[in-house]
Amino acid sequence: MSCTSEKKTKLNFLDEFVLADSISFQNTIIGGLSGVDYANGAYYFVVDDARNPRFVKAEIKINKNKIDAVDFKNVVLLNDSTTAFYKENALDLESIFVDETTDEVHFVSEGSIYKDKSPTIFKTDINGKFIEAYELPKSLSENKNIKHNAVFEGSSKSIDGKGFWVAMEGPLKTDGEDPTFTKKSSPIRITYFDKISKKPIKQFAYQLEHITKPSKGDINLNGLTSILEYKENHFFIIERTYQSGYGSHGNIVRIFDAVIKEETTNVLNMDSLKEAAFIPLEKRLLLNFEEVDSKLTDSIIDNIEGITFGPKLVNGNQSLLLVADDNFQVYGRQLNQFILFEITQE
Repeated sequence: MSCTSEKKTKLNFLDEFVLADSISFQNTIIGGLSGVDYANGAYYFVVDDARNPRFVKAEIKINKNKIDAVDFKNVVLLNDSTTAFYKENALDLESIFVDETTDEVHFVSEGSIYKDKSPTIFKTDINGKFIEAYELPKSLSENKNIKHNAVFEGSSKSIDGKGFWVAMEGPLKTDGEDPTFTKKSSPIRITYFDKISKKPIKQFAYQLEHITKPSKGDINLNGLTSILEYKENHFFIIERTYQSGYGSHGNIVRIFDAVIKEETTNVLNMDSLKEAAFIPLEKRLLLNFEEVDSKLTDSIIDNIEGITFGPKLVNGNQSLLLVADDNFQVYGRQLNQFILFEITQE
């Protein structure tokens, strides 16, 4: 009797491309690239700028497994004064994806919990005109249970085309502790939304890693920054630790392969995970950027917040593109960093 084991997904680093900071384009600054999606041959980046929310369309030239150029084509502002939704909500945009059949653009926003502005998930047309918002899961119905700047951070089209996934950056107050230097329960929620009903229909918990590098300053945090479903119920998940006191080397960025299995608990109707028994997504480390930092500009891995598929490579393998949010250089030197991978099986 013979048995075969399932092949494991592997990521091969191919290239890094760094765009100059503070480039002016169509009366805006290129920066704050907090999410990315590849659709119909173009890349769409959401810009994390609450004062002037927008997204940018670009073409990225990949030649012989190298990024030759990032060519921005258009900026679309979300500032329609006739739309009540834009007036009433705080648009702290963190992720984007585009429906390839309808050209509808979907966004997740953290809102502003300090100002009692709820997080939102909504879609617009390709010109930024508001279409509709989605119903939030019950666990996010009260802002008092949500930590500021730790709400919706990542999103992904579903492989089956019937819906999409939205992931939180940090735990709800009633779910667990923020990651520290010791291992604790720090679950975030990943929710699946159905396209037809426009409602959340299932939700799963994902355990964040604890912080592994010694503290040098007063900021030590870890959270999910991006998610991509690459095959049914299988995800690439990016966790980013940021610690002050390390200058441009304050980030630890890891990519995990996470899986929803038959026994994984649907937590959609659970008000609190602190007291409940649940089985989270199974996860394994795919890549710690410390393994490839010698191939990066000044050995810096910056604030990686976006992940998407790219075109197929010459050898037929799927490409993967990551992008960093440079925070418009507000906190010191950061990079508009684009990183190219190849997805393989072993």
